[in-house]
Amino acid sequence: MKTSRKYLAALATTTILFSACSEPEQRKGDTSEAKAETAVIDPMEDRGIGPVTSITLGDIDKALALEGESQFTTKCAACHKMDKRKIGPPMAGIMSRRSPEWIMNMILNPDEMVKENAQAKALLAEYLSPMANQSLTEPEARQILEYFRQYDNTNN
Repeated sequence: MKTSRKYLAALATTTILFSACSEPEQRKGDTSEAKAETAVIDPMEDRGIGPVTSITLGDIDKALALEGESQFTTKCAACHKMDKRKIGPPMAGIMSRRSPEWIMNMILNPDEMVKENAQAKALLAEYLSPMANQSLTEPEARQILEYFRQYDNTNN
């Protein structure tokens, strides 16, 4: 008899704990949160999260691109190749897949981007490795962006 009481008490306690700790059911009419999560954003319109809100691109600056290539080789090439997948995605064609602001914000603010930006979250899910924060400055990130522009212009 005591065993039955203990068993019933344990079962009741477990049921109460699971009921109390589970998330409440979403009301049937409340779909605004679900819609917000599934909203599709044009990758070229997404500026990302970080200090860069707007960039005006002119002609490719070859000196800036050369500095960017050096920065890329030093800070990025351990995880990225231009033409194929490595630890991270290939960079070739990046200018046609992402906005310049998004690219710079990903370089400058990768930790926040993978937490808050849908495209960065998708990349993290695909590559299973967060981008390391290299503590680059905005001018250094701009150099790398210019290198990407020159590479894409030359190789496409």
